[in-house]
Amino acid sequence: MTRRLLIAGNWKMHGTSGALAFFADPGINRTYAGIDRLICPPATLLRAATEAASATGVMIGGQDCHAQAGGAHTGDVSAEMLADAGASHVIVGHSERRADHGERDATVKAKAEAALRAGLTPIVCVGESRADREAGREFDVVGEQLAGSWPDGGTGDTVVIAYEPVWAIGTGLTASIGDIDAMHAFIREARGGDQSLRILYGGSVKPANSGDILGRPEVDGALIGGASLTAESFAAICLAAAD
Repeated sequence: MTRRLLIAGNWKMHGTSGALAFFADPGINRTYAGIDRLICPPATLLRAATEAASATGVMIGGQDCHAQAGGAHTGDVSAEMLADAGASHVIVGHSERRADHGERDATVKAKAEAALRAGLTPIVCVGESRADREAGREFDVVGEQLAGSWPDGGTGDTVVIAYEPVWAIGTGLTASIGDIDAMHAFIREARGGDQSLRILYGGSVKPANSGDILGRPEVDGALIGGASLTAESFAAICLAAAD
């Protein structure tokens, strides 16, 4: 089964209105055969980004959502609000949310279910720490996160998984192609070998390494951080994916 690659950019807490010039860049406005493109800007830019991206073919997503559709949750954004602003996807369980906000698998699962409820595609993030890997627990940890974070009613057609080797993000350490192959194959097997499920790699993907990573049979795209902040580097990764 051929799965379309998904190249997703997570702008994290970067970007004010001037960042929307990204969508006017020629590299963003060209056609890339066989891939889907997604940018997840800060919530403050969602509506404007949806409008700016409307002619580019780039989809817009949220970086997080609350599990509830509404209520007394100051500062939070519901999945329904994201959808209303034009989002098609939402990232849940990102390693920074798990670390900085103490999000557990049950919370991530509830958020993924909220995304499905609102008609969004959740990108569910899983990944092990350096301590986990050095202890030889990487498969146990990722398996537990995957089982605990998978939304009820979710299928390979409605959910995306992003594997983040936390130990290889901003540390100077690098996940080998063998590491990536092994974990992506493990994730697919844990989901019953579902050939429709897209599994993204999210470990410091850059133009220089994207071709090798995206060419692997079990890698169905990338979740990109810093390299998605400029149109030039994001377009270069998209070009590598389309080749």
